[in-house]
Parts: sequence; C-alpha cells; structure tokens
Amino acid sequence: MTDRVITNSIRTLRFLNNEMTQKQLAEAIGVTRQTVMAIEANKYSPSLEVAFKIAEVFSLPLEEVFQYKEAE
Repeated sequence: MTDRVITNSIRTLRFLNNEMTQKQLAEAIGVTRQTVMAIEANKYSPSLEVAFKIAEVFSLPLEEVFQYKEAE
C-alpha cells in the first residue's frame, strides 16, 4: 500500500484573502495560531471539524483546501 499524505493550500488561500494572518484564521476557527501554523506546515492534520471550519472561512469545499495524495 502506498503512503498517502494530507496537504493543504491554506497559506495561498490566506494570501488571496486580503493577506489574512495565521492569527486571524486561528481566531475565526477557534484554535491557536500555533495550531494553524502546524496545520499549514503539514506537521499536524486537523480534526474533521477544524478542517471544515477552515474551508468555511474561505467559502470553499473541503477538497479545495485539503488534498489527500501519494507521498513524494
């Protein structure tokens, strides 16, 4: 079985959304800035609830924010 990883486009989405800061995103979804930083850096996979909240902030479907693909 091939290893798969979850990646995301949060940093790009923040930039495209009036250069939203990690702190602003964290406040919008109810987590710490450190949590957003870890998710954005792919060091931590968010809970399903947090993932949906992030997608909601950007008004996008979940699969446009997070991708599940084969590890490189």
